[in-house]
Amino acid sequence: MPRLNPVLLLLAVLLALALAGLGFVSHAPNRLVSGESMGLLSLLHGGGWLRLLPLAGLAVTACLPPRRTTSLAALLLAEALLFTLTQQAGLTAQALSGGEESIARTSLGGGYWAAAALCLLIGSDAVTHITAQRGLRLLLGAQMVLPVVALLVSGRLDALSLMQEYANREEVFNDALWQHLGLLGGTLLPSLLIGLPLGVLCYRSARWRAPLFPLLNIIQTIPSIALFGLLLAPLAGLAAAWPWLGRLGISGIGTAPAIIALVLYSLLPLVRSVVAGLASVPAHVQEAARGMGMTRGQLFRQVLLPLALPVILSGVRVVAVQTVGLAMVAALIGAGGFGAIMFQGLLSSALDLVLLGVIPVVLMAVVIDGLFTFLVSVLEPPRR
Repeated sequence: MPRLNPVLLLLAVLLALALAGLGFVSHAPNRLVSGESMGLLSLLHGGGWLRLLPLAGLAVTACLPPRRTTSLAALLLAEALLFTLTQQAGLTAQALSGGEESIARTSLGGGYWAAAALCLLIGSDAVTHITAQRGLRLLLGAQMVLPVVALLVSGRLDALSLMQEYANREEVFNDALWQHLGLLGGTLLPSLLIGLPLGVLCYRSARWRAPLFPLLNIIQTIPSIALFGLLLAPLAGLAAAWPWLGRLGISGIGTAPAIIALVLYSLLPLVRSVVAGLASVPAHVQEAARGMGMTRGQLFRQVLLPLALPVILSGVRVVAVQTVGLAMVAALIGAGGFGAIMFQGLLSSALDLVLLGVIPVVLMAVVIDGLFTFLVSVLEPPRR
C-alpha cells in the first residue's frame, strides 16, 4: 500500500501555488476599468490565517495512506477550504465597497477560480474512493457547494461585482433562465419524437442506416453559427410567403431557427444511442422471448426497449448537455437565453456580466448530467 496519496498531494500543491501566485480578487473604480489584482496572502490579517487551516489539513492528509477515512477527510477539508475562501472573498468585497452609492467593483480573481476548481477536483477524487454507488457519489459531490449556497442566501457575497451585476439585472436574468429552459425543452421533445423512431428504423433496416448516418454526420460537422445562417433565408422566405407562419413565430431570426438547428444537432447522438442500445441486447435473450411466443411488438416493448433504455438515456444525456451549451450561441439570432447576457458582457468588456451568463449554464449542464447519470445507474442491471 502506498504511503501517500499522489493525486491529492499534486492537487494540494497546485492549490497552494494558485493561492500564492495568482490574484485572489481585483478591485476597480468601476465595472469597465481593469482592476488592481490583490493576492490572498496580502488580505489575511490576524485570525484570517486560520482560513488556510483546511489547506494544511489537505497537505497532511495527502501524506497518509489512501483509505476511505482519509478520502472522507479530504472531502470535508476541500469543502471547508472552498467555504473559507468564498467567505474571505465576500468579506474583502465588503471592506472595499464604498457604500451604496459607490460604483467601485470587487471581482473574483484567477486565484479564487483556480482554487475553487481544484477544491472540487479534490472532492470529486475523494468521492470515488469513499463509495462505489453512483447515487451516493452524486449526493456527496453535490453537498460540497451547500456552504457556498448558504453564503449566497445569507447575503454575505452581495458586495462582489458578480452579485451586483445580478442585482442590477435580476429580471433580465430570470427571463434568460426561462428562455434557456424553453430552448432546452423545445429541443428535447421534437428530438425524441424524431430521433427515437429513426433509431429504431436504422436498427432494423440497413437501407435506412446507410444514408442516414452520413447525413447526420455532415450536419454535426457544420458550425453552429453557420447552420443558423443557413436557416435564416429559407425561414424568412416561408414567413414572407405565408404570413400566418410569421404569426406563429416562424421567421429568419428568433426561437424557431434556433430550435430547428438544435434539433438537427441532437439527432446524431440520439439515433446512434438508440441503435447501440438495441444492438446491445443479447441475441439469446431475443431468441428466448420469441420462443415464449412474443410478437414483434411485444419483443420490442417488453424486452428490447427496457434493456436498451440505459444506453438510450445516456444518449439523451449527451443531447441535453450539448443543447444547454449550444443554446448560448442561439442568442446571436435573437433566441435569448443566457447567451444574450454573455454576449452583452463581451460587447461591453464587462467580465462579471460574462460570468453571469456563463456560470448558470455550467451549473445547468452539471445538474442535468448528474440527474441523467443517476437515472442511468438506477436502470442499469447490477453487475456480477
